[in-house]
Amino acid sequence: MSSTARNASKQNIFKSMQDIDMTSREVSHQCGVTMNDSVEARAIAEFMEENNPSVTVTYNPATIRIDGEGKLIFKMDEITEYLGRDMTAEIFEVNTSTHYGRMVRVDDNTVILFGDMNEVMEYI
Repeated sequence: MSSTARNASKQNIFKSMQDIDMTSREVSHQCGVTMNDSVEARAIAEFMEENNPSVTVTYNPATIRIDGEGKLIFKMDEITEYLGRDMTAEIFEVNTSTHYGRMVRVDDNTVILFGDMNEVMEYI
């Protein structure tokens, strides 16, 4: 992440390598998505940030990261209303360059990212 992007978002969810305890068995329950910077990605990021106080959004020069704890729920009908034009799960997935956590497309309207792998078991 560039220092310009980090300074713009005023947040950094990542620890430096010197601060990571490699002997710890602690499990992170974070999940997130990186999207190519676009009108759709900006709308999704703004919507998620406004409607979920635990979401961290980081704007990089060509990408936008949306990170959360536990799970992130993306409702296409709500994003459609916010964006002002149709957002489908397919368009969402095309704009997604990568993600971490388990991504589940529940139906045509809902995509969920899970940070807790035990919680995803009801969907698989």
